[in-house]
Amino acid sequence: QSYCHRLQHDMYFLTSTSRLNEQVVDKIILQLNRVYPQILTNEEAEKFRNPKASLHTRLSDLLKHLQKKGDRHCQEFYRALQINAEQLFNDLPSRKILKTPDPTEIDTGKEQYMLNDRGPVFFLACFSVAAGLALVWYCCNSDTKVIGRARRILGFSPIIIGRHVRNICMLYLEDIPRD
Repeated sequence: QSYCHRLQHDMYFLTSTSRLNEQVVDKIILQLNRVYPQILTNEEAEKFRNPKASLHTRLSDLLKHLQKKGDRHCQEFYRALQINAEQLFNDLPSRKILKTPDPTEIDTGKEQYMLNDRGPVFFLACFSVAAGLALVWYCCNSDTKVIGRARRILGFSPIIIGRHVRNICMLYLEDIPRD
């Protein structure tokens, strides 16, 4: 969207009552008069700063004048508005349209959050359950060679798991009849 179209879209919002006060409008006009390249000549700046005309009229005339001048002039107006009235600049209807994402576009940041919202404790709990089930399945297999291997693995358990858990596992393996 060109700046002229954006300015036309924002004109009603900017000219409505109590959006911009006299001081902010004067600052914007002075900035447009002093910026390089000069957007407003001295005569134009004095015309738009005329205190005899109402603020609404002056602002409407300024916006129409900038639209006639072209896209560069409208862009400089937006820059001046951002510098002198940043909150109003952020609330412009054309800015809200630009900030609105395409509804068909996938927001990867949101998707990433949705996948990782459980946290590390949930991961550790799931991993522990899976490891426990794998160990039980490995130990409960009817193959005798598996039980012998399980005893060898559990023999190193003081390094891996606590003494009480190792004793329980060893008692369980001793209760299984050997073939």
